[in-house]
Amino acid sequence: MATFLLMHGGGMGGWTWKFVREILEAKGHKVFTPTFTGFGERSHLIGRDVGIETHVTDIVNVLHYEDLSDVILVAHSYAGTVAPGVVAQAGDRIKRVIYLDAIIPYKGERIGSLLGFASEDDMIGLDAMLDAGEGPIGSGVHEQQRAMAKEHPHMMSAERQDWLLDHLSDQPMRATCCAIAVGAESITLPVDYIAAKHTIMNAMHDRARSLGWPVHDHPGDHAFNVGDPEGVADMILGIVS
Repeated sequence: MATFLLMHGGGMGGWTWKFVREILEAKGHKVFTPTFTGFGERSHLIGRDVGIETHVTDIVNVLHYEDLSDVILVAHSYAGTVAPGVVAQAGDRIKRVIYLDAIIPYKGERIGSLLGFASEDDMIGLDAMLDAGEGPIGSGVHEQQRAMAKEHPHMMSAERQDWLLDHLSDQPMRATCCAIAVGAESITLPVDYIAAKHTIMNAMHDRARSLGWPVHDHPGDHAFNVGDPEGVADMILGIVS
């Protein structure tokens, strides 16, 4: 049986893995679903100094204090920016990495400008403001996702989408605008990429291929870990086996 550590996307939390976790655990696997500082049930800890390096530390500490080894590290969406730093610090505890329609950052990039939400100059300016103890604490990603879902509903039941949207929380602005210290190009462990068909992450799919990672296509949308947990779990287990 395998040990999985599932990392969530922007505006989400460990709760987003509820359905995938149930499936994997029912098959006898060990599953850990930590929440990054400033998200979900830890949203009260959001602050101007909370960024990607904080979230790397969150996961490295879970690996250490839970005495985990041979871990399958799974990164959804935003967590793709966290995975390289985790591998750099605790790669001896990780067996392989699976990206789920996740951001693939190179060293020095910033999420906001990488995804086209703002200019590089704007992101640099925001980063400097936060260093000075000024500027917005959160990025408003939860409201952005809710607005997008109204225009393009997720591929899931209305009831499940309501559950998903109701649970969203803000994302620290620091995580959105800070320069990424460790890029995905540094990962030497085996990495597979599961690409959703209906997503804004198409450029990331191309990056995965350019890095030589095997890419597995899923017919769903970016929230497929909630909309199709059975299919996502099957794909993860297929890769591991």
